[in-house]
Amino acid sequence: MLEGFQLLLILVAGHLICDYPLQGDAIAIGKNRNIDPARFGVNWYYWMASHAATHAMAVGLITHSFAAGLFEFWMHFIIDFGKCEKRYGLHVDQALHVICKIVIVLILKGVI
Repeated sequence: MLEGFQLLLILVAGHLICDYPLQGDAIAIGKNRNIDPARFGVNWYYWMASHAATHAMAVGLITHSFAAGLFEFWMHFIIDFGKCEKRYGLHVDQALHVICKIVIVLILKGVI
């Protein structure tokens, strides 16, 4: 297994790939229940779940841990939901995602 800091860097890189190039406009807009939910013909929670699943798959593949992927799915869903509800902005959203990656690394390395 990778060293802690290396694993963290790869997880953050995976996050950036999933959150920017792999998240098209349809997902970015469609996952927000407050923006014309019928715009793309699919309920917001399908868009949000598919986006969170993309992140979960990346974490699972990188860590070889189903549990880490599942943790990522739920945390990403909850964090992005909060951002869509305007509870916080992009900077807090991204910081929370990085904190989740740190928690994943600490758990996998047996620190917590």
